[in-house]
Amino acid sequence: MDNPHTTLSRIRGTAMSEDGTVIAYERQGDGPPVVLVSGALATAANEAPLAALLAHRFSVLTYDRRGRGASGDTAPYAVEREIEDLAAIVDAAGGSACVHGMSSGGALALEAAAAGLPIAQLSVYEPPFLTDPAGRRESAARRARLDGLLAEDRRADALELFLARMMPPWTLDRLRRSPLWGELEALAPTLAYDHAVMGDARVPTQRLREITARVMVVDGGASPGWQRETVRVISETLPRGRHRTLTGQTHEVAPHVLAPVLEDYFAA
Repeated sequence: MDNPHTTLSRIRGTAMSEDGTVIAYERQGDGPPVVLVSGALATAANEAPLAALLAHRFSVLTYDRRGRGASGDTAPYAVEREIEDLAAIVDAAGGSACVHGMSSGGALALEAAAAGLPIAQLSVYEPPFLTDPAGRRESAARRARLDGLLAEDRRADALELFLARMMPPWTLDRLRRSPLWGELEALAPTLAYDHAVMGDARVPTQRLREITARVMVVDGGASPGWQRETVRVISETLPRGRHRTLTGQTHEVAPHVLAPVLEDYFAA
């Protein structure tokens, strides 16, 4: 029986991506390697609660995607560079790893798997692709406005535009007046990176069919209908896909609900 008071190993390090960009990561726990890929406006710190829950059974690597936290950011940006960043982390994990991606980080992980990275098993939570053409047109218009604001370095305005879809005005106003807002402004330029990862927001069916690894596609039972439809389409398109719904969860999934599901899946 595991001793709950055992101190798990915890190591901070860096990996060198193919273009010379330094990617910072943290590794905790011992066992088979699992890499967590964060979504928009997130760093390794956002994945820490989930990592801590998995670390009693796995060696869990969280990392700052390029342009975030302690990682570098070599111009010009390209999705291929982010795939190389993830490849460097998987190499640091031992050459092969299970991978879990959150939101747009899930889209990045799917693209990396299609590109042939040595991913033993893959899990993704609600990659925000859109199956509805009208939704994609609206998304493209919003993306163009946001990218224009970022080009003018209007980070606060870009953040407001991005976050307004996710929270009511009073919550957004409270966030603007909190210390967290400054941290989010520092991450705002990477929203353009996540847009690039998502492409035209269409489910990339051809790329999904090229993935040979087992993939679990997870959604929340309380998430919007469009998001759950996207997850269904993704899981049915993947050659070895499976669909799992977490009752009562939304896009802001609770780590203590997600962790046992990932543990069972990656240990199988």
